[in-house]
Amino acid sequence: MTIRVSTSTAAFVGVLLTALLGCAQAEEKAVVIPPPAFDETPSGAATATATFAGGCFWGVQGVYQRVQGVLKAVSGYAGGKQETAQYEMVGSGVTGHAETVQITYDPSKITYGKLLQIYFSVAHDPTQLNRQGPDHGTQYRSTIFPADAKQREIAEKYIAQLEAAHVFRAKIVTTLEDGKAFYPAEAYHQDFLVRNPDYPYIVINDIPKVRNLSQLFPEIYRLQPVLVMPRAGAGPRGG
Repeated sequence: MTIRVSTSTAAFVGVLLTALLGCAQAEEKAVVIPPPAFDETPSGAATATATFAGGCFWGVQGVYQRVQGVLKAVSGYAGGKQETAQYEMVGSGVTGHAETVQITYDPSKITYGKLLQIYFSVAHDPTQLNRQGPDHGTQYRSTIFPADAKQREIAEKYIAQLEAAHVFRAKIVTTLEDGKAFYPAEAYHQDFLVRNPDYPYIVINDIPKVRNLSQLFPEIYRLQPVLVMPRAGAGPRGG
């Protein structure tokens, strides 16, 4: 892998190398897990939403943007108040927010349970408490925000199923938080993986997730991602 970086100052290089070394240790391995035994049944609704937090939203969004049946995947914040739903404030770790992705999907093409299977196996590591890879803090927690009682029931039963099957080496720490509003993140965070595939953090931490999706779920993998915004946009500002 070749990464072109500025060498204007030795300090910048040192900081970058430190970050890369931390990220290099963070690449999450996909886990093959069974589908949920209990799932939603067709309701006739044209669309539905699923809201998941699993570390930096760049990678989680990038995964779901390549899932057939997903109509939109938006990066944002959930768990806290509207007035603190800003990247700089959420990064403090004291707002109650988690970096989150809200997925709008077609229930006739993909189920909530299948989205959960991707969430637990590819999108993040559900055994890491208040962290994902190099990112630490409650804003990176593993959390499901159910839209209703049925989604909560599906999620609870699936977690119990996975725990009983011992598919992970450690206990699942994913929490469920009801009644939390979702607030879209700033424009420069949307479609970040698609717009910045060579950004070092993306290369090390998130491209492997997309690759794992294509390998574990080839039947629902889509080559062209669904985007939130036009491809033109601002450059990287955070993670």
